[in-house]
Amino acid sequence: MRLPHLLICSVFIFFVLYAPQPLLSLFATEFNVAPAVAGSLMTATMLPLAIAPLVYGLFLAKRNPLLILRFAMLLLGVGCILFIYAPSFELLLLVRFLQGLTLPAALTAMTSFIGMSYQADTLQKNMTLYIGSTIVGGYFGRVLAALFSDVWSWQSFYYLIAAMLIILALSIPHKRFNLVKSTEVLSPLDYIKQLKEGSALKLYGAIFCMFFCFAALLNYLPFILKNTFLINNTRDIGFVYSGYLVGALASIFTPWLLKKMTSAWRLLAAVFVFYNLSIVLLMSHSLLLFLIAFTLFCGAMFVIHSTAAPLVNKISHAPPSVTNGCYVSFYYSGGALGSLLPGVVYQTHGQTAFMATLLAVCLCGLGLILWAQRDGKNITRG
Repeated sequence: MRLPHLLICSVFIFFVLYAPQPLLSLFATEFNVAPAVAGSLMTATMLPLAIAPLVYGLFLAKRNPLLILRFAMLLLGVGCILFIYAPSFELLLLVRFLQGLTLPAALTAMTSFIGMSYQADTLQKNMTLYIGSTIVGGYFGRVLAALFSDVWSWQSFYYLIAAMLIILALSIPHKRFNLVKSTEVLSPLDYIKQLKEGSALKLYGAIFCMFFCFAALLNYLPFILKNTFLINNTRDIGFVYSGYLVGALASIFTPWLLKKMTSAWRLLAAVFVFYNLSIVLLMSHSLLLFLIAFTLFCGAMFVIHSTAAPLVNKISHAPPSVTNGCYVSFYYSGGALGSLLPGVVYQTHGQTAFMATLLAVCLCGLGLILWAQRDGKNITRG
């Protein structure tokens, strides 16, 4: 499978994950539910994403990731059709949960394919391109969902996603993939033990904190825009997500930033500080300052992500499918909790308390990176 084909698949897979996010206020009104309840549409998908990837990683260690990717994309396409015709909010949640069970297989298959196919600088480059494709998918999934909802209907966008997923899945080549066989790992417990090394575990924890904050802000952004800044139109809400696209540009410069730093850990620490400062600025009730801070917040997040993903592949001794499965698990564990718990704070105490909660979690992520940085034997040259 050629890398451009995989990157296009990644874009549409992330459409599935993030398309409901700018529509949460619409779903809240349509189904007469509270903001935190509407936000559970994201939690319902991220919760299985938090649990399943490590199991899928163990499974994929002995399976062709391309076959898994094809099957998962077909299931996601069918899920999009079911989402359109769900007559109640409870059934919407069920479909989202089932999609959440399928998404880890697709994501772990893609990262495992890259991890097993490339090494060294090529691994860094192609993993960065993959992360860039997830940014593009996340951005256009949100913006196009909002635009289609305003011009036609939100259902029309789901028809488009379903059709493209099925077409792309059927075009994945039917050829064998040479899997790397390990004679050292004998059981799932052996896999897990290889992930317990200090620096890798601290990095996973920092990624949990990072995505907790990111998922929380983007999940409740439509409600903040509506309640604080009086922006109600879905097309205008989708436009605000344009700050997210800066993340794609920032992640492209990650290899250059790594060359300027003495290690990947130093870059992570510096960008985490920047990430914390952007959250402080997001407490502002000035729309212009909020939009600037949101853009900086997104850029920082994706530099962290595009640095950490290849770094964990370099420092982990577990098979690539397990390493990446665990990474995805921690990543979406943060997303699952971030898409729900801060919403309760927002409903009861407002925007400032909501941002203070995110700041506390983000500071924990910075602490974990600084802790790992002191572990000299695992510091990797950028």
